[in-house]
Formats: sequence, structure tokens, C-alpha cells
Amino acid sequence: MYWVETIVCSGAKGKDAKLRRKLQSRQEYKRRQPGCVAAWLGRGPEDRTMLLVQSVFKSQKDWNRISKEIQTKLDPKDGGIEGLLLGPPLVGVFELSPDEFVVNHSS
Repeated sequence: MYWVETIVCSGAKGKDAKLRRKLQSRQEYKRRQPGCVAAWLGRGPEDRTMLLVQSVFKSQKDWNRISKEIQTKLDPKDGGIEGLLLGPPLVGVFELSPDEFVVNHSS
């Protein structure tokens, strides 16, 4: 089963662009790691400060390892994201069969 991490958050006033840049760098980092199937960052259509962060991992073990790497490698280097958030993020982790993870590239 794939593990899908979903985070919904908003940046504090005047800090949303910096938060978005840090989240994007974390998504790029995840995509380069073995065990990450996909990672993306979306913005709310009406509230551009609301962000959707989603990542798909091959297993719980991969999710755990990559998350810990971010905490030990990126957070100390750039200060992390906690001080940039408007409030606590909404976080969920879900299981998804690899057969159900389908990306259709046609428009």
C-alpha cells in the first residue's frame, strides 16, 4: 500500500511567499528520494495563501525515512516552516493501493 501524506496550511501574514518557497523545496527534495512516488504543492484558487501539500510514498518506512531526513537536513539549514504558519496545519496520512494511484496526463 502506498502512503499518501496530505497537509493543508496557510502562511502567516507577510510570510506566505517564504512558506511556499520552503514547502516547494521540501517537495523537490522528496521527489529526488527513493521511495517517493510523487510530490506536489497546490494553492487555493480564492485564497492564494492556503496551500495543499501532498506526497505519495511507496511505504510507511519510506515516508518515515524521508520525513526524518527533512527534519534533520533541511529544517536546521533553513529554520523549518513552523514560524511561517498562520496556525496549526491540517495533516493526514492515508493508505492507497498502487492500482488506485492513476495520473492521467491528457487534457
